[in-house]
Order: sequence, then C-alpha cells, then structure tokens
Amino acid sequence: MEQEKITGSVSRIIWQSGDERFSVFRFETESFDTSATLPCPPPPQGQTVELSGSWTVHPRFGRQFKADGFSIVTPSDSEAIEKFLATGVVEGVGPAMARRLVAKFGEDTLEVIAHEPHRLREVSGIGPKTAKKIHESYAEQAELKDIMLWLESHGIPSTLGAKLFKVYGSLAIEIIEKNPYRLADDVQGIGFVTADNIARNLGWEADSPDRLEAGLASVLNGIAMDGHVCIPEEELLNRTVRFLGLRREIVAEAVRAARSNGDIPCETVGGTDYYYPPFLYEAEAETAQRLAELDRAARTLSVESPVEMVEDWEAKNGTQLSDGQREAMVAALSYGVFCLTGGPGTGKTTVVRGILDLLKSNGMRVLLAAPTGRAAKRLSEATGASAATLHRLLEANAGATGSMFGKDEDDPLEANAIIVDEASMIDIVLMQHLLAAVPPGCHIIFVGDAAQLPAVGPGLVLRDIIRSGAVPTVRLTEIFRQAAESPIVMNAHAINQGRLPAVTEQLDDGFAHIVIDNEPGVAACLVDLAVRALPERGYDPWADIQILSPMHRGECGVAALNARLQAVLNPPGFHVSEVRYGEVVFREGDKVMQLRNDYEKEVFNGDIGRIIHITQDGLTILFDGERPVKYEKNEMKDLALAYAMTVHKSQGSEYPVVLMPLVDSQFVMLRRTLLYTAVTRAKDRAVLVGTKRAFYTAVTDDRTDRRYTLLTERLTNSL
Repeated sequence: MEQEKITGSVSRIIWQSGDERFSVFRFETESFDTSATLPCPPPPQGQTVELSGSWTVHPRFGRQFKADGFSIVTPSDSEAIEKFLATGVVEGVGPAMARRLVAKFGEDTLEVIAHEPHRLREVSGIGPKTAKKIHESYAEQAELKDIMLWLESHGIPSTLGAKLFKVYGSLAIEIIEKNPYRLADDVQGIGFVTADNIARNLGWEADSPDRLEAGLASVLNGIAMDGHVCIPEEELLNRTVRFLGLRREIVAEAVRAARSNGDIPCETVGGTDYYYPPFLYEAEAETAQRLAELDRAARTLSVESPVEMVEDWEAKNGTQLSDGQREAMVAALSYGVFCLTGGPGTGKTTVVRGILDLLKSNGMRVLLAAPTGRAAKRLSEATGASAATLHRLLEANAGATGSMFGKDEDDPLEANAIIVDEASMIDIVLMQHLLAAVPPGCHIIFVGDAAQLPAVGPGLVLRDIIRSGAVPTVRLTEIFRQAAESPIVMNAHAINQGRLPAVTEQLDDGFAHIVIDNEPGVAACLVDLAVRALPERGYDPWADIQILSPMHRGECGVAALNARLQAVLNPPGFHVSEVRYGEVVFREGDKVMQLRNDYEKEVFNGDIGRIIHITQDGLTILFDGERPVKYEKNEMKDLALAYAMTVHKSQGSEYPVVLMPLVDSQFVMLRRTLLYTAVTRAKDRAVLVGTKRAFYTAVTDDRTDRRYTLLTERLTNSL
C-alpha cells in the first residue's frame, strides 16, 4: 500500500481506547477533511500535524486515512496560529484570548509565548500568573515536539512520544539514552521487545549487561502467564537463550551473577535449582509461612465433643450425613486450617451449611467469600448468609498507602473463622494477600473441587495444599441418591476418572453428544440449539443457555460464536443503537460480561448483564435484572459479548443449560480438566457438539496444567 503524508489539524477527537493503543479523529487540511486513525493517543485537538500512512476503506465507516505516525508542525500564519490556540491546547488561552493575542502579535505570537512571555502582559486580561501559565503550557508542547523529533531521528516510532512525555516529562530523552530498558517497567504498553528495539536503534550491544538483566527479568515475569511460580534452571536458560538470541554461556553467566547479587531468588529441591520472579517467591514463601502460623494459632473451640455436636446438628435438621460429610464437619471444628474437596453431588454445600451453623452457635464471627462475584452469589444463596468476593472482602484498591488491598496484617479482617468456596480458582498472589489479612487465632476453611481447572493466575494452590498432606483434608466421594439420578453428575464423575460417559444424541436425555464432523456444521448446530431447539423446550436463550468454548479463536471459538449469536438473537435494526469498540459491536439488548472487578461500580469479573441504553458518551448495562450501571467509552475495554465464553471464564458459575463445541482444531486445549469443568457448570442439561475424536481426546487426555511450584515442599517442611 502506497505511503503518503498529509498536513492539517485535528478538528475533533472521535474516540480513543482506554489502553492508549488506538484513536480516531477528524482531520482537516486546506482542501478536504477526513477521518483518520492512529495506533496511539491522538494529537491535541487543534494541533497542526503531518500524518504519514495510507488511505483505506473501512467496511462500515468508509474512506479514512490510516496513519502509522505523525509529527507536530508549528503553525506559521496568523489564521492557523489563532485556530491552534483557540482549541484550548495551551492552558489559559481560549477562543477570545487567542483572537486578542494574534491581533497583538500576529505571526510572532508563538515566538512571544515561547521566548518573551513578559510581553504577554501587553494583552488585556493577562497578568503575571496567566502569562506564566501560558508560557509553561506551551513549553510542554515544545518539549513533546522535541521528543518526537528525537525519536524519529533515531528510527523510533514518534507515536511513543506522548506516552514517554506523560511518564518522564522533559527528562524523557535523557532517561531513554541512559537506559532504554527502563521503559518496559515504567511505561504502560511498552514491553521488553519495544524497549529492546529502541535500545538497538540507539546502538546498544546485544550482550550489554542492561539488556541481559532486562531480558532475564522479562522471561521470569512471563512464566506467570503460563501459570508457573518458578522455573527450573535448564528451562530458564533455554527460554532466555531463545528470547535474547545469545549464546548459552553468556546467559548462564548472567543468571549466576543475578543469583549471586540476590536479584533473582532461587530454591534448590532434589538437586534442581528453581528460579523465581521476586514477587512470586515472596507470595509462595509467605503463603506457606502464614498457613503454618494460622494452623498453630487457631483458637481451640470450647467443645467437649465435636462428634456429638455434629450428631445433634443432624438430628435438629433432619439430615443424614455420609461418613465423609460427618468427618468434614468434625474436622472444621478441630483444626485451624482445613480443606474440603469433592466432585458434584457429593454434598459439599450441605457440609458448608452445617459448618456455618456450628461455628455460629459457638459464638464465632464467620465470613464467607469466593473468588468471583457469581461464585459469591451462589454461596450466599446456598447458605442464606452474606458472601463477598475475595477482592471486596480484602478491600481491593483501598489501601491508604497505595497497597493492593486495604485489609492486611496491619488492618486484618474481623473474623473468628473464614469459609472460602471455589478455592481452586485462587492463585498464589491472591492467597498471599488473603492469608495476610487473616487475624491470629482465626480458623480458615477452603472448599473446592481440586479436579477442576486451576486458577488463571500462577500456581496450583488448592492442589498443592491438599497434595502436601500437611493440611487436614476431607475428600467427599459418595454421590447422594438424588444426585446419582442426574446424568450430568454421573457423567462428570466418569470424565474425572477417565471413563467415556454414557451419552446419546437425544437432546432430552440431559447429557447429549451430537456428532458433527465439520466445524461450520458444529457452529451452526450450536446456534440452532441456542435460538430454536432449546427455547422450544422452555429455556430462555438469554438467561438459561450458555455456550462454553475451549478457545477464543476459530470458527467454534468464543469470538466467532458471539458474532453468530448476536446476529441472530440481537440483529442490527433502524431503532437499535450500537457502538463499536475495537473489533466488537455492542448493541442495545446484547448479553455482555464484565471482565474485571470494578469496586466503584460494584460489578465483578464474570458478572453478566444486558445493555439497555447506548448514547454517544457510553452505554448502560442492567445487571441482576434490576441494577443499571453506566460505562463511558473508555471503560468498554472491561466488557465482552457473553452469548459464548471460555470455560475458564465460567468457573464459579452454574447455568441451566451448557452447550460446548468439541472440534479437532481445539486439540491443544482438549483435556480432561477442561471438559470436566465445563460439564459441572450445567444444572439441567449438558450438550456437547462435535467429533467423536475430539470427545475421546478430551476425556482421555489426563495432562494436568504443568505448573512449576514448590508450595507443596514448603508446606511439608513447615507444617
């Protein structure tokens, strides 16, 4: 595509993404105006710039200029100067003041502002303070221009200029020249690769100590994205050699030096050295230490016979517990730290209700929590008691000193016991902060299904705690009669044991596998089930039916399925407002999901709602059928269509009907834990659609997420 340059001014900013990676604005030249895009924040409104890029035709918005960079142009004639100043880009100057300044100084106006600010007082309405404000504000514009010119002269995209100036101000060039690798830590959206490209353009050597240090840190921090807490030395060397493109001996020497200097924590287990990012080393070590302290310090209940107390509870509630349930309730009364695990239908909820009753009857203040909003809501409904997300419980982002959580060892939770449900979803960092906020003497009880997918974040915390044998644990295995009548429960246990479940292609059997050998057919079938076949059986396609896919991409991935379902369930219409955010169109009536915890709005990761109103400024979503929440445009990054979602995103939730594609192209993700987690999200019906091969692979592939952690070893040594 032919590159060209156009010069003009930014007349109106249409939209910019919250992550500062994309912007759309109206651009006015002497002969025409057009829409333009940039892969960065837009230039200031009214600023004269030269855009470099090419013309494209957007399928919906028509012809526009797709710029890949820009440079600031100082306006030279009086009319252009007045237009520039009238936009308010210079603090203290509006349209009226711009007219007076240009009337007084003409084409020299900007020179006066920059170099003779005392003369500004010759204009009515400008005193010493205002003159200083105008001069300093314009000087910032000049500094930004200098930074952008410097970047361009060194072959670095000038689009980074605004980000660098925002973080470093006038010191940006000096800081970059001294150590460009700082950018990866200091500037949002700039990672090691971008910082490395800048450094190489500035002439830094590939084996420079700063590059080795930054590259090693990047590799170590990257292991958290794969779920690891630490990494064996051999794998660390292999990854870093590939990442930096250096000889192995150079990288090995850098690792040894970093370890010797104390920059990289290391533990040796079984003759193997394991290296950590410092923050994960601290999280794992503190988790093990706090579990040991809580176990030793828990206040002994004044109960002569926990067994008799449990039996009395059974009699009072007319409940017949299994041996495992009874053992679990006794253990919860006897130990400071306790784990309860088991699959669907084994009675975990009954045990939690019983434990809650008995602890409260002993005068204990008990807090209930879960990792997600939907899981906390389910826990509250099951127990009849208030439950909070862990982030809300810990008062996330409320720390007075800028810490991650308001509740910690200095301001602990007010509780005698804490019950945490869906504990398999807790990663090592969240566990560290939770335990830090548990007061000495408090009991803590973890409840979860260890066979489900692990947390999205680093670690295998619940599995490691159970595997260590250092924390009292009861695993419920007996399936209750009522649950045994559910094909979902029985087939979930079969899957967990690696056995092919008993399935038919009959939609009304409760658990079905519809065999289709091509992906377009699978996608079409899922849409038909969601919008026709299941609604004909009384299920609401909005509230009752949820499609869960193993992957985001592909014809049967989340993105494609959401687009298909949106087109059928909520198509565009003349009276239906919509707004585009990136590649996604949000439309009034759409089913959407919150992607992160937002404590100001009181919406949480996994919460699902419906869009009820869209304006030029944003949209409004109705959560829980009753609570409207407003979003500005830059907050739409926290939303996704929710007709389909990944299995990971469904953790902690339940739906009357779960539909799931199983196709061969998803092979890399197909494993037992994923299928088991998806199936156990369904209450009434689970319908799998796809190939027999993919189904067989998902059931028989017992690969667990291989994650390097040493929490089990730490617990074994400390408890």
